[in-house]
Amino acid sequence: MMGGAQLSVTDLRQAARHPVDFPVLAEHRRLGDIHLRITNISANGFMVDGEVVVGRGERVIIRLPDIGRIEAHVIWVADDRAGFQFERILRPDAFVAMVNHMQPRAKPRPRLRR
Repeated sequence: MMGGAQLSVTDLRQAARHPVDFPVLAEHRRLGDIHLRITNISANGFMVDGEVVVGRGERVIIRLPDIGRIEAHVIWVADDRAGFQFERILRPDAFVAMVNHMQPRAKPRPRLRR
């Protein structure tokens, strides 16, 4: 018997990944609330960097801008990083809006006066 979560959505590596630096509070059934820092995200899932207290196959629920609450499964853990797969693929319009909220805003350059 195979261990871990049985997922209905496969990890599609061709999905565009967007670098972000976005803290989230994840809900875990056994550990309660855990702090995660998302460092890249796609319509299929995300990667976190920092202390990883969950193992492969475990599930968390996070709240994302423009998406709301969504469940994600741990696909892999390596050192201080982990990859998660969403329970469903995000709609393209909601994904773009979410990434726009998550990516840092560039500071406008001062305009030169003549």
